[in-house]
Amino acid sequence: MAMSAIVKPSIAPRQATLVFLVLALASGAGVALVAARFARSHQFAYFNLVWNLFLAWLPLGFAFLAARFHGSRRDLIACALLWLLFLPNSPYLVTDLVHLKPRPPVPLWFDILLVQSFVLTGLWLGFLSVYLMHRLVSHSYGWKIGWLFTVLILALTGFGIYLGRFERWNSWDLFTSPIALSADIWDMLRHPRANKTAYVFSALCGTFLFLTYAAFYSLTALHRAVPPRALSNAMRSDAAVSRESSEDHEG
Repeated sequence: MAMSAIVKPSIAPRQATLVFLVLALASGAGVALVAARFARSHQFAYFNLVWNLFLAWLPLGFAFLAARFHGSRRDLIACALLWLLFLPNSPYLVTDLVHLKPRPPVPLWFDILLVQSFVLTGLWLGFLSVYLMHRLVSHSYGWKIGWLFTVLILALTGFGIYLGRFERWNSWDLFTSPIALSADIWDMLRHPRANKTAYVFSALCGTFLFLTYAAFYSLTALHRAVPPRALSNAMRSDAAVSRESSEDHEG
């Protein structure tokens, strides 16, 4: 059976609601840690993570809209382009680890947990949005095109993270400073030797994102392969067999 015939373009509303609640709870926990840190130290350290987390939510929203409006080519293309434009903001939170350093009176271990909570939430937000778009493309064009699309997108995301962390470009600069942004990218393409960091960082970051997404995808595939109800029935059946064996042995 062809992959396009068995892959649905989106997830069920009940699943979407559950995922939203879990990610909202994780986001709220991160914001609460920032608030607790401010109450203890009266420092504004790591407040930027709250804004970065907000930006990390945008790709997921655009991915849901793309899946919802996949029947309209115009709406789908618009949502997909906005999704791609803002996607690097989700894994970009990984690079915020560079801000970690001792900041008394708050212990370093607290700051590590704080930053990591934002990093993990950002990754999950990004990977879920990629997963939705991956399913959408696979549903329309087959699983091979779906994976090719995903590899290309994650490679572009690695480059997008470089533009944000090293060149200090933002997603909206495509609208506010399109000429300057395009000139900067064109300069990197024309002079690869002078921009080795751009190529090395983008390649390594893209590889990291692909391997991590592959692990994320494997977990979703495992969940689909063994539905919770089937797993529960299997466990009850095994328990019944075990009791019968025990009774026969005692007899």
